[in-house]
Amino acid sequence: MSGNRVTANLPSSDFTATADFYARLGFDVAFRNAGWMILKRGALELEFFPHPELDKRTSWFSACIRLDDIDSMLAEWQTVGLPDGETDIPRLTGAFQLPDAPRMFALVDPDGSLLRVLENED
Repeated sequence: MSGNRVTANLPSSDFTATADFYARLGFDVAFRNAGWMILKRGALELEFFPHPELDKRTSWFSACIRLDDIDSMLAEWQTVGLPDGETDIPRLTGAFQLPDAPRMFALVDPDGSLLRVLENED
């Protein structure tokens, strides 16, 4: 792989559960051992480290995914049937836009990590 890139490093309380959750969202395991796991979906890459005592309700871990078209990804992920309540974990929001910010939606994974999916601006 060439070009500049960054990958998110997020906690996982259980690699198998994390891999299963993200598989529903189209990610495949690219690497896994006892101390690290990498999930990929095309150019998107999420890396996980073990954190067995993670409190999903107080987690402050997050990452940003930037896409040219968030609507297609949101539509696909909505078919998984994740809840959308403000306190549900996991959860998936609808698209929204804050002042002076790109359009986005949010995914909170089973360990409480927040993924902001932001639309690339022209």
